[in-house]
Amino acid sequence: MKRKNLAVEALNKLLNDDIKVRFGKNAIQLKKFSEQLEEALQRYKNGTIEAAQVVELLIGIAKEIRSESESGESLGLSSDEKAFYDALIENGSARDVLGDQQLKQLAHLLVERVRGNVSVDWQYREPAKARLRVEVKKLLQEFGYPPDQQAIATKLVLEQAKLFADDWSKD
Repeated sequence: MKRKNLAVEALNKLLNDDIKVRFGKNAIQLKKFSEQLEEALQRYKNGTIEAAQVVELLIGIAKEIRSESESGESLGLSSDEKAFYDALIENGSARDVLGDQQLKQLAHLLVERVRGNVSVDWQYREPAKARLRVEVKKLLQEFGYPPDQQAIATKLVLEQAKLFADDWSKD
């Protein structure tokens, strides 16, 4: 290919759009893949890798994106539940302590409880946020989520809930 930099830019645009479409409501995966893409492009811009190498990296990222977007189905989770599941497993020890089955149950219950507690402007009103935070903490404790990671998990779950806020507050 004569204009490899154009191929790199085209792949960048396609992947960036794909990431936003597939993971626009999944804060964890959106961040993960955006950072991978940015890192690969930064290495290319810094001259540490050639155009052909960055194209290979971008193709690898594309395959990983496809695999990750299909992983929710293989776990038996809806896209909403998968987003909360990802927030819960962001802490590596949670999967070891609770196992996939309990985490899937917890993600399902989180979706139900968060959906039931969101109002139109909950993310701007402190009492509404506090009520939701308490609900999330109770559920995490009920399931035996690692205590040292509950604060981080609560923060991630609320961050995740913000992405669904507009859709769920209309229900």
